[in-house]
Amino acid sequence: MEMEIAGYITAAFIGILLGTMGGGGSILTVPMLVYLFRMQPAYATSYSLFIVGFTSLTGAMGNYLKGLVHIRTAILFGLSSFITVFAVRKWVMPVIPETIVQTPYFVLTQSALTMILFALLMVVAAISMLQNKNKESKNSDTVHAQLPVVKLLLYGTGIGIVTGLLGAGGGFLLIPVLVLLLHLPMKEAVGTSLLIISINSLIGFAGDIGHYSIEWRRLLLITTISVAGIFAGVALSQKISAQKLKKAFGWFVLLMGIFILAKEIMYQS
Repeated sequence: MEMEIAGYITAAFIGILLGTMGGGGSILTVPMLVYLFRMQPAYATSYSLFIVGFTSLTGAMGNYLKGLVHIRTAILFGLSSFITVFAVRKWVMPVIPETIVQTPYFVLTQSALTMILFALLMVVAAISMLQNKNKESKNSDTVHAQLPVVKLLLYGTGIGIVTGLLGAGGGFLLIPVLVLLLHLPMKEAVGTSLLIISINSLIGFAGDIGHYSIEWRRLLLITTISVAGIFAGVALSQKISAQKLKKAFGWFVLLMGIFILAKEIMYQS
């Protein structure tokens, strides 16, 4: 019971992070579901897509009403990622065997591989957060007469694969691309990122329909708490430094990633 309570608190924290930074929070969703709600990683990635999708959609709608979502970029960027994430969830995930490698001394299961890859993703995400790369464009009008279509499609495909395989929204990858490649102002990058994450995640969850048995009551409760968190996050973003929060969260994610990686490798050996 104590673990579940900690899980619900973490769900609210995930929403707060998505509201303040436009990403990052989703990196905690799968570990939360696996370690606090005791779900199998395959189920956790599916639940994560739904939770992150609806929470991000709520944040995206709020940002859209404030004029902080660049729709054309979201559609172009998302075009390849939408297709990729659906294909991965619908046709790739169901055919991955439960036992991937088996020797007399070592067994690598699908569940363990998912968590190892997720831990590596957390380390990469943390390094990205700890590097001070967010240089905000001073003029949003410079976005766009000519969007780098090929680059956007390639980035979208990569993020679609990450989202499809691991159930992570990919906001920590999206924000630097939107700011540095497209020169979106930070606040607009956050809103646009949330829209892309929401569509990616919900399309990925749609690809899971028929493959997993969903416990809807628990899923909707966790999602509702996370959605409430995003409202708190949007309010907090007006009062606290997003950069300071990003640094602190980056260190937390780095430590969590190293812990999960060590735990899974020691368990398999």
